[in-house]
Amino acid sequence: MQGRNLLIAGIAVFLGLVAVYLANAYFSGMEEQQEEIAEQQQLARIVVASQPLAFGQQLTDTNVRLVNWPSDSVPQGAYTSLEQAMMGGRVALRPIVPGEPVLASKVSGDNGRATLASNLPEDMRAVSIPINDVSGVGGFVRPGDVVDVILTRQIPGEGAQPTDKMTTVALENVLVLGIDQVADENNTEPIVSKTATLQTDIYGAQKLALAREIGVLSLALRNVENQEVGATETVVANDLGGAGRYVYRRMGGAAPAVAGPSYSPAPRGASSAPQQASAPARPRGPTMSVVRGTEAETYSVEALRGY
Repeated sequence: MQGRNLLIAGIAVFLGLVAVYLANAYFSGMEEQQEEIAEQQQLARIVVASQPLAFGQQLTDTNVRLVNWPSDSVPQGAYTSLEQAMMGGRVALRPIVPGEPVLASKVSGDNGRATLASNLPEDMRAVSIPINDVSGVGGFVRPGDVVDVILTRQIPGEGAQPTDKMTTVALENVLVLGIDQVADENNTEPIVSKTATLQTDIYGAQKLALAREIGVLSLALRNVENQEVGATETVVANDLGGAGRYVYRRMGGAAPAVAGPSYSPAPRGASSAPQQASAPARPRGPTMSVVRGTEAETYSVEALRGY
């Protein structure tokens, strides 16, 4: 009885080994067949994603695979072997969808370090600006979105008051790289954040750095398909209605008063005709008097224009 059991176990092991051998032979034959078909049809073998790859996810043999690709349309930077693609523990630098070629520009180098700097084009910079729930479009701005950057600041001029504001578009069509410390474009949940990291050139980076110091920055979310730029205007309080005039400049001293006629004795030998005192010069154009206690100051006002 014991010998019979050993015989059955031996046969089972033998059949298992045969099955493994046949499976390996089958898949090896399929791979060789695919390579032969690729050679006959002038196809190349490149690495594509077999599963969705998120930012920072490591490439493995379970999420990438080799497929046939027309030789005359192989993307630049495509990998031709799994070993080459996974060498050094490469990770995705941006989301990659299934079937999308894995390119050198979309993955890290050796040692698998996913950094924002490695994801920047050579001529671009990453700049962070402060935002809140209002200036950040209620938390709906996410990495991968495109925005305009709006600057609100005080109107320059010696007669301007702290409440005299103007709004301009500092930058247009800017890519959002990250919100706070999140750079994953697959994360689409709205979140109230404190900083937004934007991609711009060096001149745009300088403008943002200056704008942070002189005013308040806000983001305006825009359609990614809308590439129109340049059609913007400066907006001031007058454009909101009901603010047709502004303080042009301060007139020093008290409010001028027009003196009445007066007479003085004429010198000997001079004509005794009465002399009328001349009135002080009044400011040209409309004016406004502001009384503080017992002192009055006069300001010249003009229609708001030129900004």
